[in-house]
Amino acid sequence: MRFFRRRPPATLPDNWIEIVEAGVAHWTLLDGGEREWLGELMEALVAEKRWESAHGFALTDEVRTIIAAQASLLILGLDFDWYQAVQAIVVHPSEIVQREPQPGPIEGTMEEGPFSLLGLADHRYGPVLIAWDVAKANARHPAWGRDVVFHEFAHKLDMLDDVVDGTPPLHHPEDGPRWHSVCTRELELLRDGEGWPLRDYGAQDPGEFFAVATEAFFNLPLQLEEAKPELYEVLRAFYLQDPAARLRRRATGP
Repeated sequence: MRFFRRRPPATLPDNWIEIVEAGVAHWTLLDGGEREWLGELMEALVAEKRWESAHGFALTDEVRTIIAAQASLLILGLDFDWYQAVQAIVVHPSEIVQREPQPGPIEGTMEEGPFSLLGLADHRYGPVLIAWDVAKANARHPAWGRDVVFHEFAHKLDMLDDVVDGTPPLHHPEDGPRWHSVCTRELELLRDGEGWPLRDYGAQDPGEFFAVATEAFFNLPLQLEEAKPELYEVLRAFYLQDPAARLRRRATGP
């Protein structure tokens, strides 16, 4: 009988802080307690989820650490259980080509592939697919207002109730009416061309709206807070974080 040794689970490298300092702009905004908690979430994400690479891509410590830092930032005010539906993270070197038919712009229609994607969150317990070159650039340049890791992991939060409708499980039942009112209004404004600083991509449907709003909440918080204060507030209440306050804290100094 032939025996196989199980590969030990991956862990964060000893120099993970140096990797995050160099590659994740948001690190400079966090205080000491937030950095410590982020590291614990990153460790769990690296060790407890299955990491795979596509097309012979080298899955290095830098790749896992940068993606784990970005994904963990979303749940910094929550806890690791919010990623219970994330079983695998598949990293592609660059854009992802998908050949399966996709829903078309008109409800009930399908479009034939191939399609070029920067990321994908599969339904239920499916994997999260990430294009590394884009994720690496996004992590260093939050002012661009987009982040493929934030986007796809926000979809995973939305999917926790098995419905991709732009509404993740909220903390209190009474939060629902305001969430739906604000997000429905802002989705319509985005479709009417009045969505700045949200990307137009979020106008497709409520699920994409939530993912795009998440990108703006973390990457352009001051702009979002000023332009759309009610949307900023419902996102702050869900994520239990205040990225705008972090930026103001850095601006004023110790």
